Formats: sequence, structure tokens, C-alpha cells
Amino acid sequence: MTGYSADKDQLLARLRRVEGQVRGIARMVEDDTYCIDVLTQVSAATKALQAVALGLLDDHHGHSVSDAVASRADDDGAAADAKIAEASAAIARLVRS
Repeated sequence: MTGYSADKDQLLARLRRVEGQVRGIARMVEDDTYCIDVLTQVSAATKALQAVALGLLDDHHGHSVSDAVASRADDDGAAADAKIAEASAAIARLVRS
């Protein structure tokens, strides 16, 4: 089970809103809308996707990482170390984007 299962409906709703924003940006380009106005909407869509990503990351920390850390003594810490490394890599990808 994924960490975001409880919030799946809310997550999908946010993603549908972002999808609508992106379709709106495409229409703006088709309509030759002023560049700065298009860029403003691209920025808003980017921020919305970043909010989704941060929410997923928070859920991952609260579910997968904390479960692995809690069971650290059971498997000599290997699963916890792997989950922490996985989360760190995800954070690094978000920071680079």
C-alpha cells in the first residue's frame, strides 16, 4: 500500500487542476497570448506540480521511511538505509528540477 492512499482522491483532483492549467497554457499559445502572460501561467503550473511532489514526498517520509526506521532492528538497518537513500535521491531530483 502506498503512503498516499488515504489522500489519493485529493491528489488526483490536484493533478486534474494542473492538467487543466496546462491545457489552458496550450490554448494561450495557440491564441498568440503575450509571452509574459504565458510564462506567468507556466510558473503557476510548475508551482502546483511542485506542491504535489512535496506532498508525495511528505507522505513517503511519513509512511515508508518511518516504517523502515521503526523496523531497523529487525533487519540490521538495511531497509531503513535503503529507504533513506531513496528519499534523499528523490529530494535531490526535486531540488535540481
